[in-house]
Amino acid sequence: MKTVLVTGGAGFLGSCLSYFLVERLKYEVVVIDDLSGGFIENLNPKVKFYEVSINDIESIDKIFKSHKFDFVYHLAAYAAEGLSHFVRHFNYQNNLIGSINLINASIKYNVNSFIFTSSIAVYGSLQSPISEKDTPRPEDPYGIAKLAVENDLMSAREMFGLNFTIFRPHNVYGIPQNLGDKYRNVIGIFMNNMMKGESINIFGDGTQRRAFTYVDDIIPGLAEAPENDLACNEIFNVGSDADYSLNELAQIVKDAMNSDATICHVEARNEVKVAYCDHGKFKKAFGDKSDTPLSEGIRIMAKWAQKHGSRESPSFSNIEIFKNLPPLWSQE
Repeated sequence: MKTVLVTGGAGFLGSCLSYFLVERLKYEVVVIDDLSGGFIENLNPKVKFYEVSINDIESIDKIFKSHKFDFVYHLAAYAAEGLSHFVRHFNYQNNLIGSINLINASIKYNVNSFIFTSSIAVYGSLQSPISEKDTPRPEDPYGIAKLAVENDLMSAREMFGLNFTIFRPHNVYGIPQNLGDKYRNVIGIFMNNMMKGESINIFGDGTQRRAFTYVDDIIPGLAEAPENDLACNEIFNVGSDADYSLNELAQIVKDAMNSDATICHVEARNEVKVAYCDHGKFKKAFGDKSDTPLSEGIRIMAKWAQKHGSRESPSFSNIEIFKNLPPLWSQE
């Protein structure tokens, strides 16, 4: 039986992956998560759980030494792309330095493969649809950190033989996404606001275009990557092929939630206008996986969200730079 580590395994994507690894692939799964964005109730009861930060080097070393992992799936991150401009130290400490701590441990304890969830944020505002052949040009600290980890994994492969697979997912949604985070996961934000009787706020004119990815469509590829020879030491865009404007998205969510919430356009923020990807390389390696239509995926998530209920949306407590902070995020 393979023994694997999932970081961020109490969060949205990490918990979905952990369930697949346990129930479908029959792996022995160890989860570490500091519960800053995850929840105990998301965990599969069969996993071994450590409430640990990836910046706790001593604890990380003990866990790696104790379990002798075959594979590491690194999903832990603070994935608030827009907010990363204003929490630069926090962003690099958690998304870059924390990742390096895991890579170091993986080298030291002879992990066979390191699976890393990067982001299409590494591409910046390159012309869509974006291919893996395009040269990344990140435009925010979050994307910069993700690209730096990618580069470090390539270096670690050359120097130490640590195999890797890098995935660049985009706008993943579904169950059990954290509805109470007002800085990331736009579909969850919209649903949470509707359940609280609040308006739907869209930065700018809402013509920004994105592809939104139902979580169950990408989990099998992530899970199976370490044992797929075509994925070894490769980078893949992963997600849905269909792109939508945020205005179109808001209406789809309203319909699924049967809501009459008002759509408000607030001051635009500094963000990429159009970003969606080509997934041909992923399909060649993993097969033509399902691509759940947005209306169907949102309908499934909406039913769960309405049963689950709204969550409070606390403000981020450690804003480092207030200059140019969008008023919607201001704590003052």
